[in-house]
Amino acid sequence: MTRSPRTPSFRITRRQGLVGAAASIFALTAGRALAQAPLEPAALKARVEAGELPPVAERLPQEPLVVDLPAKGREFGRAGGRLRTIFTRARDVRYMVVYGYARLVGFDENYELQPDILRDVTVEEGRIFTLHLRRGHKWSDGAPFTTEDFRYWWEDVANNEQLVPAGPPALLLVDGEAPTVTVVSETEIRFEWSAPNPRFLPALAQARPPFIYRPSHFMKQYHEAYTDKDALADMLRRTRSRNWAQLHNKLDNMYDFDNPELPTLQPWINTTEPNGQRYILARNPYYHRVDAKGVQLPYIDEVEAEIAAAGLVASKVTLGEADLQIRTLTFSDAPVLKKGEKTGNYTPYLWTNGAASEIALYPNLNYEDPVFQELFRTADFRRALSLGIDRRAINKSLFYGLAKERAVAPLEQSPFFTEERAQAYADYDVDRANAMLDALGLTEKDGDGARLLPDGRRLELVVETAGERTEESDALELVAESWRLIGAKLIFRPLDRDILATPPTRAPR
Repeated sequence: MTRSPRTPSFRITRRQGLVGAAASIFALTAGRALAQAPLEPAALKARVEAGELPPVAERLPQEPLVVDLPAKGREFGRAGGRLRTIFTRARDVRYMVVYGYARLVGFDENYELQPDILRDVTVEEGRIFTLHLRRGHKWSDGAPFTTEDFRYWWEDVANNEQLVPAGPPALLLVDGEAPTVTVVSETEIRFEWSAPNPRFLPALAQARPPFIYRPSHFMKQYHEAYTDKDALADMLRRTRSRNWAQLHNKLDNMYDFDNPELPTLQPWINTTEPNGQRYILARNPYYHRVDAKGVQLPYIDEVEAEIAAAGLVASKVTLGEADLQIRTLTFSDAPVLKKGEKTGNYTPYLWTNGAASEIALYPNLNYEDPVFQELFRTADFRRALSLGIDRRAINKSLFYGLAKERAVAPLEQSPFFTEERAQAYADYDVDRANAMLDALGLTEKDGDGARLLPDGRRLELVVETAGERTEESDALELVAESWRLIGAKLIFRPLDRDILATPPTRAPR
């Protein structure tokens, strides 16, 4: 149930042509041959001449992914330079895995899946997936990327109880059944189930992918099955680790992206130790994509990410301290950003949020209170709450009327979008909401007009949120006002994000 519709968010871009340069790494084109010899990036020429790196033709896969920007209505980027951005926490360096978007398969601009890291995928009967790797593809340290990296993850990580007590991820289970994984060759591996697994490929393309492979040549030195016992014991002493599994899991952070030693397939390599105040990410010399002119991507040589308090980000942008800023800036920053546009030498862009709703309320269907659990699991109760929200007031008050007043539903670009889904119970209809709550037996009220539960308690709904955005707090105040008219009291509890994400502990019986 949404409180407000999808709304535009802000990003800023320095006026130096970085929009095209940054966006180019998201273009996916499969099966196109490179028409000319690849060009050596200027930033790497000195290392090649010094013998520190092989030439670009030897670093690229034999069949690199060729990105045809003109075919997508885009211009070729300008190679070189540093991009500055701002994060609010050291752990946010993981966003570079999201921004880089190097995936086994990825969504193109039409939300169609296309090969990316993989050369191709063969699907039979929706249950047999054969992954074909690019010959000659290498990790960021120059080691070969082969099906051994998939086998290692499957046999030695995902199915190792010491490393992953819960076993393989849910997306690899079909009705509780794990796949049969067969290494066909150095560049071909097969995942086979007895029934279709429609979630498999889309999961590989998501913002936080499952990473069903690992740099086995690097991780094996921390695995008890591959390392000398005495050598491993020495590493445990030096790193003050309890056991080898703890050390392995600490270093095996493909998504966290905070281990500079861990090889990657992403366009940039993190070069900074964790918990710093500034992260420097250098271009991956073995990155598998080139543009149609033969220029190895990414165009940008280096990304500098500064860590700053969330409340300072907009001010830093107006002072010209960021070249591209996507996170943290919100709609409430619009007046400040527009005011500083000329002096800061940047351009703010209003773009559509990729989430189904800018702000949404999610009733806890597993809440242990039996009375509330029954209500939350009753569709008409949730629908009544939705009908009791004045989305138009929220839109006009917080978003200058620029938002679309809708329910949580697929985006318009999705093949699953329908106007009926977008408008389902999204109207502000107090009479209908009250009638639905009456029909559920919530007819008794106290002196303040709050409805009473069957056991006599007031209908009080506690909303917990990180409270990091002012529009969240403001929207909740407006929701509380409109819910009073249907006899529901809203209590707003802002919590630190780390506390919010920590599951509650149960008292011993």
